[in-house]
Amino acid sequence: MPRRTLVIEKGARPALKHLQSCCLVWTAVFALHGVPGFAQTQETVKARSRHAAAEREGQRATEFRRVSADAPQSTPNPMQDGNLSGLHDFDFLIGRWQVHHRRLKERLANSHEWVEFEGTLSTRQLMDGWANMGDNLFKMPGGEVRGVSLRSYDPRTGQWAVWWLDGGNPSGNLDPPIKGKFENGVGTFYADDTLRGKTIRVRVTWSHITASSARWEQAFSPDGGKTWETNWVTEFRRIS
Repeated sequence: MPRRTLVIEKGARPALKHLQSCCLVWTAVFALHGVPGFAQTQETVKARSRHAAAEREGQRATEFRRVSADAPQSTPNPMQDGNLSGLHDFDFLIGRWQVHHRRLKERLANSHEWVEFEGTLSTRQLMDGWANMGDNLFKMPGGEVRGVSLRSYDPRTGQWAVWWLDGGNPSGNLDPPIKGKFENGVGTFYADDTLRGKTIRVRVTWSHITASSARWEQAFSPDGGKTWETNWVTEFRRIS
């Protein structure tokens, strides 16, 4: 199949040369000054980019101010001028313990039947010694039960507050803490509670404390502290 041949008439050659000259001129102009509007487009893109970056920075600053507003406004104060005499009273409990429990079967019901079972306790310090946490395992006759005791020291009063988290109801509200302190090697803590719909007084004591042993006791009072019934006794032996 014959190929087609482009034929340029003689009268068209001057026009072609003129067109080539114009192309060369415009190429030189673009090289020297750039495409009209192209530089402006680049500046517009750069300006938009700077604006977007400023908006992002503003958003980060707003989030920081929001977080700062939610944070405590005062600088944490170690209260070194407070009463620090009892700050280390629970240091003896840090570590792992083997535990023997004796628990009264019925409380404030004139019961004399005790239930005995074993358990373990692992205690560690928190907040550089201003608090500690105990992970308790009770190997009760009906099955294993867990609970967490959380203690914190208040230098304004020189007392410890102790909360109890029951493993049987871990999402429930925490009861008001028992509060107290150690005197002459014995720690005594009190709180108000209810039992079978009646207000009672609760007392917890720590005693017989050595490097490898300790005793914990709980007692209830139905008459505002005039009389007490001990309902739980725990003996601790250190493992490590």
